[in-house]
Amino acid sequence: MFTLTEVASLNDVQPTYRILKPWWDVFMDYLGVVMLMLAIFAGTMQLTKDQVVCLPILEYQEGSGSPNTFTTQRPAETTAASGNEGKVNRVTLAAAPLTSKDLPDSVIREITQPAQLRENKYPGQPPPTGVRTNLDFQQYVFVNQMCYHDALPWYSKYFPYLALIHTIVLMVSSNFWFKYPKTSSKIEHFVSILGKCFESPWTTKALSETACEDSEENKQRLTGTSSLPKHFSTSSEEGSPNQSTPMLTKAGVKFSTEKPVIEVPCMTILDKKDGEQAKALFEKVRKFRAHVEDSDLIYKLYVAQTVIKTVKFILILCYTLTFVAAINFEHLCQPDIKHLTGYAKFYCTHNMAFMLRKLLVSYIALMCVYGIVCIYTLFWLFRRSLKEYSFEKVREESSFSDIPDVKNDFAFLLHMVDQYDQLYSKRFGVFLSEVSENKLREISLNHEWTFEKLRQHVTRNAQDKLELHLFMLSGVPDAVFDLTDLEILKLELIPEARITAKISQMVNIQELHFYHCPAKVEQTAFSFLRDHLRCLHVKFTDVAEIPTWVYLLKSLRELYLVGNLNSENNKMIGLESLRDLRHLKILHLKSNLTKIPSNITDLSPHLTKLVVHNDGTKLMVLNSLKKMLNLAELELHNCELERIPHAIFSLTNLQELDLKSNNIRTIEEVISFQHLKRLTCLKLWHNKIITIPLSISHVKNLESLYMSHNKLESLPSPLFNLLKLRYLDVSHNSIAVIPLEVGFLQNLQHFSITGNKVELVPKQLFKCTKLKTLCLGHNSISTLPEKIGQLVQLSHLELKGNCLDRLPPQLGQCRLLRKTGLLVEDHLFDTLPLEVKESINQECNATFSNGV
Repeated sequence: MFTLTEVASLNDVQPTYRILKPWWDVFMDYLGVVMLMLAIFAGTMQLTKDQVVCLPILEYQEGSGSPNTFTTQRPAETTAASGNEGKVNRVTLAAAPLTSKDLPDSVIREITQPAQLRENKYPGQPPPTGVRTNLDFQQYVFVNQMCYHDALPWYSKYFPYLALIHTIVLMVSSNFWFKYPKTSSKIEHFVSILGKCFESPWTTKALSETACEDSEENKQRLTGTSSLPKHFSTSSEEGSPNQSTPMLTKAGVKFSTEKPVIEVPCMTILDKKDGEQAKALFEKVRKFRAHVEDSDLIYKLYVAQTVIKTVKFILILCYTLTFVAAINFEHLCQPDIKHLTGYAKFYCTHNMAFMLRKLLVSYIALMCVYGIVCIYTLFWLFRRSLKEYSFEKVREESSFSDIPDVKNDFAFLLHMVDQYDQLYSKRFGVFLSEVSENKLREISLNHEWTFEKLRQHVTRNAQDKLELHLFMLSGVPDAVFDLTDLEILKLELIPEARITAKISQMVNIQELHFYHCPAKVEQTAFSFLRDHLRCLHVKFTDVAEIPTWVYLLKSLRELYLVGNLNSENNKMIGLESLRDLRHLKILHLKSNLTKIPSNITDLSPHLTKLVVHNDGTKLMVLNSLKKMLNLAELELHNCELERIPHAIFSLTNLQELDLKSNNIRTIEEVISFQHLKRLTCLKLWHNKIITIPLSISHVKNLESLYMSHNKLESLPSPLFNLLKLRYLDVSHNSIAVIPLEVGFLQNLQHFSITGNKVELVPKQLFKCTKLKTLCLGHNSISTLPEKIGQLVQLSHLELKGNCLDRLPPQLGQCRLLRKTGLLVEDHLFDTLPLEVKESINQECNATFSNGV
C-alpha cells in the first residue's frame, strides 16, 4: 500500500514546471486528456460490444413464388451488387433463427422440424410460410465473424486505437522538452533557482528598500535637492555612509563640496544566515546564466515540437474527414463460403456504427480546437524574437537601472515565465542586478570583517607606519573606516572598492594603494582626500581604469602609476591633464612608454622627482625633459637606452640620476655632467659599460657612484680625485686591481668590489678611516692586511668566497664590527684569537639582550 506522503509527492511533480507552461500548453494538456478519455471509451466499447449481425439474401425466382412468402425490398447496396440497376428485386427471406441463448431449446427444435410434423402436431393451425434457410446457429456465428473482417471498413474497426495512439503522441510532444536529457537539467535548474529567488528574503528586502528609496527621491525632487539615485540603504549603525551621496566616476563630472549630504533612514539588514544564503544564490544564478546563455537548444526544441504537433493535426484532420463517412450501419457482405452455407450474399448491420460516428465527430472537433491552439503558439513563437529578454519595465518601475538584458535559452525561459506570471521575472530581475549583488556582498563582507578582525591585520611597515592590506575582497568593509590611527591603506583586486564619507574619521591616513581597484569615491570622501591625502599608488591594466578623481587631488605629493599608459584613442598616453596637481612632487610611472608624455610636462614647475620604469620598451623621445628645470631626481629604468640622453644635461637642478638596466656601453658624455653643479648621485648599474672615462673627475660634487653589474676591467686613477665620494659600488665586474689612489677618498664610507678578480687589497685602502661598509667577497684575495684594524668605524665586512686561510687578529680593533656584520666562512672565523671572538660575540650578546 502507498502512504499518503508518497502519493502527495507524486502529485507535486507536475506543479514544479507549471511556471513554464503558458495557457496554451495547459489548455492543450486538458484537450489531450479529453481525447485520451474519448479514445479509451471508444476502445472499451468496441472490445466489449462491437459486432455485426448478418442474414442471407435469397434471389427471387419468377414462377416459383409462393403466396405465403415474406417479401422485402432489397437495399441499395444489394441492388448495385446484383447488377440490375433501377430494378426493385423481390427476395424472400425466412425468419432468421435466433441465438440459442435467446430462445428456449423446445422452441428451437420446433422451428427446425419439418412442416409436415408441425402440421401433425398442431392440427387446425395454418402451416408456416416463407423460404427455409437451412442455416443453423453455428453457421450464423461463422458468417458474422467472416463479414466483420470482410465487409466492415478498416476505419470502423481501428478508429479507437488510432485515436489513442494519436493522443499519446500529442501528449508526449507537448512535454518532450521537459524530459529531453540536454534540456531537462537546465529547465530543472532554472525552475529551482527561480523559486528560490522568488521566495528569498533578500528579494523582498531589496524591493521594499527600493520602494522606500523611490519615495525619498520624490521628496528630494519636491524640495529641490539634487542627488543621484541610490540603490540601497546601508545598515542602521551610527555614522554609516550616506548612499544618496553621488559617487565620483570617470564621466568627467564637476564635483562640488558644497552639495549637502542628505541622510536617508536605513532599514534593518539581513541576518548573517540569510545573507550567506542569498550570497550563495547570487553565485548560483551567475554561473547558471553564463551556462544557459551559450545556446538556444531549449527554444529550438520547443519550436520543433510545436511544428510537429501542427503537422500531426493537419494529417489527422485530412484523413479523418475522408473516412468519417465510411462508418455506416448497413453493409453488404459477399464471403466466398457458398459451398458451406449455400448463400453468396449476406446483409449485415454494424451495431456500434452510430456511436462510433458520434465519437469520431467529437474527436474531429477536439482536434480542430487543438490545431487552432497550435497555430496560435507558432504565431507567438515567430512574431517577435524570443531569444532576447529586456527588463525595461522593471527598470522603469524600480531604481534598478543596471539589470542586464539576457539572451538565448535564458531569455526564452523568462518569456515563458511571463506567460504564467510577470511577477516572477520582475523579482528575478533583482538577482540579475549587479548593484543588488554587490550590496549583498557588502552586507556579507561587513558580517565577516569586523573591527576586531581588521585590527588583527594591521601591521607596521619598514617606515614604522601602521598599514592595512586587504586582498581580493568583494568590497571595502565599513569597519575599515573606524581604524582612525591607520596611516596606509592598501586595496588589491577589489572590483567594487568604494570609499565612503566615513573615511573622514581617518585623520591620520596619508597613503592609499589601489591595485586593480577602480575605486569609487563619494563626494564627501573626495573632499576629505583632496585636503589630506599625500601619497597615492594606482596599479591598473589599461589607462582608462584610472579613476577621474585622481587628477583632482590638489594636495597630493606623490603619485605612483603602474600599468599600460599607451592608448590608441589618446595618441600616446591616456592621462587626463595633471596640471591641477599643484603640489605633486614625485611622479612614478611603470609602463611601456616610447616617449615622455606631454601631459607630464604640465607638472614641470613643481615636479622634483620623475621615475620611469619602462619594462624593456625603448624610450626614444626625451626632449620634453628639458622643460623640467626643477627636477632633482630622475630615474630611467629598463628603457633600452644606449647612451646618456643629452636632454638630461639641461636639468641644472638635478641631484640624482639613475639609469639602471639599460644598454649603455659608453659614457663619454659624462664630461657634460660638470654643468650639473648639484649632481651628487650617479647610478649607471646593470648596463654594459666597459670603461669609465677619465673625464669622470670633472664631476666634482659626486658623492655616490653605482657602477655594479657592468663590464669594467679597471678603475681609472682620476676616479679617486672625487674627494667628496662617500659611496662607491663597482661590484660584479671584471676588475683585477684596486688602484693605490683609493686612499685619497678620505670621505668614503661604503666601498663594494664584490664579484671581481681582485687578488690583493692595497694598504692604502685602510686610509679611508670613515669606511663603515667594505665588501670584498667573491674575489681571489689570499691575505687581508693587518691595517684593517685602522677602520674603527667598520660595521660591515664581507669576505666570503675568497682564498683566505686566516683572519688578522686586528679585526678586534674594529669596535663596531659584530658577528652579524662579518660575512665570512665559519672555519676562518675560528682562526681568530679567542679574546677577539669573545669580544665580537659579547657585543652581539649585549645587543641581543638590549633588543629583548
